[in-house]
Amino acid sequence: MAASPESVIKDLQNRKYAPVYFLQGEEPYYIDLISDNIEKNCLSESEKGFNQTVLYGKDANMNTILLNAKRFPMMSERQVVIVKEAQEISDLGKEAGDKQLEAYIQNPLPSTVLVFAHKYKSLDGRKGLAKTVDKFAILVNSKKMYDNQLPDWVVGYLTSKNHKVSPKAAVMIADYIGNNLSRIANEMDKLLINLKPGEEVNEDLVEKHVGISKEYNVFELQKALIMKDVLKANRIVNYFDANPKNNPLIPIVTVLFNFFSKLLLLHGTENKSEDNVVKILGINKFFLKDYTTAARAYSVHKAVNIIHSIRKADMASKGIDSVSSTEGQILKELVFAILH
Repeated sequence: MAASPESVIKDLQNRKYAPVYFLQGEEPYYIDLISDNIEKNCLSESEKGFNQTVLYGKDANMNTILLNAKRFPMMSERQVVIVKEAQEISDLGKEAGDKQLEAYIQNPLPSTVLVFAHKYKSLDGRKGLAKTVDKFAILVNSKKMYDNQLPDWVVGYLTSKNHKVSPKAAVMIADYIGNNLSRIANEMDKLLINLKPGEEVNEDLVEKHVGISKEYNVFELQKALIMKDVLKANRIVNYFDANPKNNPLIPIVTVLFNFFSKLLLLHGTENKSEDNVVKILGINKFFLKDYTTAARAYSVHKAVNIIHSIRKADMASKGIDSVSSTEGQILKELVFAILH
């Protein structure tokens, strides 16, 4: 049965365990979070010695895995079998291995908690095994998040830790760290160590503890472009050029492309009421003013040209039609094209 990562984690916290978990998808964060929770908390320390087995896909075939799963626990209510890197199981996806697993999933040993951590890919939904897993096991599909979903995820993560976060701080974290939930969570956990209980995470704290410059970041560059502040935009770009390791071009280009793509969408939206625009663009209401200001500064025609310039910068960053240009030079040309 397909389940959300959040609902599975809630069940685990309430010590509700299922016989079989199949964790799959491109985003490893939730796969690790759930399998680690089971590994650490399902059994007591005294029970783990005889009743917890951790296998790795490249070292175990389906027969070995299921032989372990069919054992009865010793002096314990249950046993745990965790298969890490399950995508590397040699006979997974082959007829014999899949049939073995299907048979077990349809009639699992109730005293065993069997976990497959199947990272970076998913089972073929057209095949029998995927359908059997969906019907009889706990199936978690861990999908990669889109960039525009990351600030909301940051807010949710910090809220779960009983901390509020300003919208700008959430965007700074998401833009700086990128689409890597494990790294975002790790950086926020380090930040929270230095905070008082319930203290709000704001831009100053992010700058101090995460190492993001409050003045020189892609969020401030975007703001300067919105306001057509040529001096500030050039100052930020020069800073990026002087610190290329901390300010790689591709994430900057991605942020700008997302913004101007949504600006073009705003231009094409007939109902420009606040609630409708927020819904159509998929943004926090806090950022609505940025888009309405940019819409006055950049016409539809100019927004289209900017997106074309961003695409050219993206290709240049990959060595297409621009073999010798540095990332700093490409970004300076892009910012010039946007502002002039």
